[in-house]
Amino acid sequence: MAPAAASGGSTLPSGFSVFTTFPDLLFVCEFVFGGLVWILIASSLVPLPLAQGWVMFVSVFCFVATTTLMILYIIGTHGGETSWITLDAAYHCVAALFYLSASVLEALATISMFDGFTYKHYHENIAAVVFAYVVTLIYVVHAVYSLIRWKSS
Repeated sequence: MAPAAASGGSTLPSGFSVFTTFPDLLFVCEFVFGGLVWILIASSLVPLPLAQGWVMFVSVFCFVATTTLMILYIIGTHGGETSWITLDAAYHCVAALFYLSASVLEALATISMFDGFTYKHYHENIAAVVFAYVVTLIYVVHAVYSLIRWKSS
């Protein structure tokens, strides 16, 4: 299968075809798992406030930006312009880098948990690390296919 065909063509979908084309179908996964990271970070105790502050910023920023892009694609705001394809590729590359840094910092915060934290708090942080790496992988896959679409546009 050609790269352009594998990525859903060289144009952005509009309407509910956002939910049927790849890689745009990944918006749903980014939304769900990114929301889980946000919830888990918000509910966990904070052993390293600066590190988990960055993780919270990344999860909220990417959740809001992904939701906004998905809604804009559904209502067809892009109008088929190639500048939106560039925006899509750039956003997903930045989001993948942000989530990679957030995942590493959350893993560091979880490893460095010390006395005073129960196993429940430790398990919440472990779940946050796992889902942060899952979201990182999803953003990386979306970024790769968005770059393929950008190159073929």
